[in-house]
Amino acid sequence: MSGIALIKSKRFAIRIVRVYDYLCKIKHEYVMSKQLLKCGTSIGANLAEAEYAISRNDFQSKVYIALKEASETLYWLELLKNTGYLTAEQYASLRTDADDIHRILISSAKTLKSSSTDA
Repeated sequence: MSGIALIKSKRFAIRIVRVYDYLCKIKHEYVMSKQLLKCGTSIGANLAEAEYAISRNDFQSKVYIALKEASETLYWLELLKNTGYLTAEQYASLRTDADDIHRILISSAKTLKSSSTDA
C-alpha cells in the first residue's frame, strides 16, 4: 500500500471530523453525520492497520475494508447533499477528495487481486 493513500486518508479523516462538527453544531443533523464520521474516518484506520498486517490475507482484507468504507462515505456525502445539509460546493470539495482515495483503493485492490491469482 502506498504511503500516499494513508496520508490522503488521514487528511480526509480530519476534514470529515470537521464536517461532522459543523453538521451537528450548525445544521443540527446527528444521524447521517454520525454515519459519515464512522466510515470517513475508518478508511485511514484500516489502512493504518494494513501496514502491520500479520499476513497477506490480513493486509488484503484491510485494504478491501477501506475500499468499502470509502464507498459508503461517498453514499453518505451524496445523501447529505441531496437532503440540503451540505451545499453543492461543500459536497464537491469533499467528493473530490473521497473520489481520489476511492480510485487509489480500487487500483490497490485490483493489484492485490491480480497478484494473488498469479501466485
